[in-house]
Amino acid sequence: MFWQMTWRPQYRSSKFRHVFGKAATKENCYDGVPITLSVHDNLLCSVNPRFIAVITECAGGGAFLVLSINHTGKVDPHHPKVSGHRGNVLDIKWNPFDDFCIASCSEDATVKVWDIPQHGVMKNITVPWKELQGHSRRVGLIEWHPTASNVLFSTGYDYQVMVWNLNCPEPVVKNPVRTISVHSDVVLSMSFNMDGSRLATSCKDKKIRIIDPRAGTLLRETNYKTHKASKVLFLGNLKMLLSTGTSCWNHRQIALWDQEDLSEPSFQEDLDGSSGVLFPFYDPDTHMLYIAGKGDGNIRYYEISSEKPYVHFLTEYRSILPQKGMGVMPKRGLDVCSCEVFRFYRLVTIKSLIEPLSMIVPRRSESYQEDIYPMTAGKEPAMTAEEWLSGMDKGQNPVLMSLKPGSKLEPYADLGSVKAPIVSVDSQRSVSRPGPLPFSLIQQQQQQEERERRETSTNAPPHDRSSNTITNGQRDFTHCSPPKTENELRQMFYKQQDEIRKLRELLNQRDVRIKQLELEIKNVKNVQSLK
Repeated sequence: MFWQMTWRPQYRSSKFRHVFGKAATKENCYDGVPITLSVHDNLLCSVNPRFIAVITECAGGGAFLVLSINHTGKVDPHHPKVSGHRGNVLDIKWNPFDDFCIASCSEDATVKVWDIPQHGVMKNITVPWKELQGHSRRVGLIEWHPTASNVLFSTGYDYQVMVWNLNCPEPVVKNPVRTISVHSDVVLSMSFNMDGSRLATSCKDKKIRIIDPRAGTLLRETNYKTHKASKVLFLGNLKMLLSTGTSCWNHRQIALWDQEDLSEPSFQEDLDGSSGVLFPFYDPDTHMLYIAGKGDGNIRYYEISSEKPYVHFLTEYRSILPQKGMGVMPKRGLDVCSCEVFRFYRLVTIKSLIEPLSMIVPRRSESYQEDIYPMTAGKEPAMTAEEWLSGMDKGQNPVLMSLKPGSKLEPYADLGSVKAPIVSVDSQRSVSRPGPLPFSLIQQQQQQEERERRETSTNAPPHDRSSNTITNGQRDFTHCSPPKTENELRQMFYKQQDEIRKLRELLNQRDVRIKQLELEIKNVKNVQSLK
């Protein structure tokens, strides 16, 4: 009798199998940052492609620092702060659709929304754009809606989750548009699914709940006793939830749940016996899950699949420096030329240091790798706050963008369901490197666009030059007769809005360059005076 032997590989084939963490050099870190001494289990830091914000210590109230993403090195101990709260700041979050808008919540029971100047914080900011007053006790957590503009969620020690519409003229808002009262204890974390139609929460009563955020109704909750959840996270469009917490033996563990059935987890694994809270981060583009522990120096990362065994351990990044909190750079701020797929900003309190940590896929080629950078969520909202609150376009996906350098168009997820434009990606805001571009490169891009426009106009037939000029697949109405249809009027409006946005960006780049030159001149003078 012959046995047919089949060879089976002992490992999973994956393009992310060899992802490694690369910490920034000392000169590319943010040194001398007075990180808060608060023991609140939040990330304490928020990042976007322009700024990094971190909660700090401040006498007489709460404050946080806002630094330019390029302001690396030693931070001035007297750097201006955003300091309008009367109590300690507990959480901060950048608006995903506006890089100059940030929300903060505090022990003074208020939520405040701030406008950050385009050139950065040059003096103390104490007056917010909006102040939200509705909670009766301190507010510990805030989250922006992932697809609707200017919709903010907050929750505090009064056990309430409040929904705020910031599109109102009043500077002080005292009444939320909705209050969700389904929790029996303090909410520890909130997470939205991809389209923002579901909100998952973890609570101090150790239960996970799935809520309809628009109606404020409870849809499902867990009654599983052997996993005490502290943080919960929607895993993109996989229809699964991931929670971190402790087992009945006080071991730190992760658990995976089917969002349609929370009776028991689909997957459960103990990690270690440490006591720090585990923070989960998920990248829906690469299906990679990162687990970072408060007080740990390591970050574990996994690959998630929709089939059993669901969770596949890859490896872990190790450091001798423990992290107290961390921020995460949005995908549009990553360096795609070095195959960077994720970037953390670790808060190292023992050295008053913020350390950028890049997760990199090793590739020989330095060209853009399309297979690891699919279309990703951009910075344009899919709908307005009023549209979302009225129940319009339920299940609308985010507006996607390409991370390829020089990409011009941002496809819309569902063109027929929402009255929204096909938005041009601002080519001046390069996604290959964070922060502003060199001014010379911006001028080159503008000259190239102007040259292409002239060539197109010159080559067109005489009777078509005034009305049929095509730019990036759309009509150019700058020299055409007045619009005759509603559609033409709308396209003209969107084009003008895009031009205004580009001009503002150009002005911002000039302001930043001026500030950089002023700092360089100041440094040169200081060096000469020391000599």
